[in-house]
Parts: sequence; C-alpha cells; structure tokens
Amino acid sequence: MTQERPTHPWSGPVGLAVTIFLIVGGVALFISSVAGGTPIPGIFIALLSVALGVLSSIGLFTVQPNQAVVLVLFGTYVGSAKESGWWWTNPFMIKKRISLRARSLNGEQIKVNDNHGNPVEIAAGVVWRVRDTAQATFDVEDYERFVTVQSETAVRHLASSYPYEDYDGDGISLRGTTDKISEFLKEELHQRLKTAGVEVLETRL
Repeated sequence: MTQERPTHPWSGPVGLAVTIFLIVGGVALFISSVAGGTPIPGIFIALLSVALGVLSSIGLFTVQPNQAVVLVLFGTYVGSAKESGWWWTNPFMIKKRISLRARSLNGEQIKVNDNHGNPVEIAAGVVWRVRDTAQATFDVEDYERFVTVQSETAVRHLASSYPYEDYDGDGISLRGTTDKISEFLKEELHQRLKTAGVEVLETRL
C-alpha cells in the first residue's frame, strides 16, 4: 500500500527568475554572436539556453488551499505538495491535482430486503474527503467511483443486517434507530475506503 510523502518544491519566484535569465541570456547571446561574426557556436548555445528556459517554465505550478499536487517522475512517486502557493519543480514531473475539500455523495435510492426479508427502499448521503493523496492516486483505479460503489455496497449490507422496524422491543432497526445505523454505516465505510485514502466525515440515511 502506497504511503503519502510530503514534498517541498522550490519557490515559484526563483523558478521564474531562472527561466527569464535563461531566455533573456539566450536571446542576448544570439544577437552578440551574429554581430560578432562567429555565429555558429554562439547561436547553438543561445538556442540551447532558450530551450532550457522554455523547459524550465513547465516546472512552474500553483497549489490552491485545500488542494494537493501529486508529483511523479518517470513512473516513480516523488511526493505530494500540499502547501498552498506558487512553486517550481523538475519540468519532467507529472503533476496530478487532487482536491482535499469535503465532498457530498447523495446515493441513489435502492431496493433491498431487510433482516426479516421485507423489501425496503433506502438511500444514504455520505460526506467524505481525500486523506492520503498517494493512496487515492495509486492504490485504486478511480477513487471517486470507488467511493460511490463502496457506499452502495455498504448500504445494501447494512440494510440486510437489521429489520426495518423492531415491533417486539427496543432493538436496533433501520427506522427506529437511524442515528445508530448511520454510525454503523460510517464505521463500515471507513474500513472499506481506507484502501483509497478516503476519510468519511458524516453519513446519513
């Protein structure tokens, strides 16, 4: 299982300064080489400097509040930048943005049989957010789809484990103890979604 690693890229203004220096220096060298009468070596170095400057600019990126950027270099996970601001990193890095904001999933109403075999229509609302960006990126194919499927599976399992109404006493039932059932659902979802690095904040039936 992948573990999230914090990373601290270089400051964006430093990266911009390097980029401008390479491009401006390359242009100036090109002009001086042409004017000096020995253009071939100078033009080659000038073009190389400009190309490096353009490449350097690709390494500039921003991180917004409650957002993370997962950095991957040639197939290897380097780390996750979670501190908001303007940053500069290796231009060959692949940058995958992931929102850390709380999200709400309103599940569709599904038909299941309760613990007594009675047909019940039930739906659940789940508030969740990404806790571990590395797990969400690398340990599941699509973490948003994973949350949706696992939430429906958990609701089906929970609904079939308890009766809709306990007519014989004060036992746990889907209708009579909604708060307790919601807590059970939250705990089950927590266990199911750990693989995807997702944290469940609230559930409701």
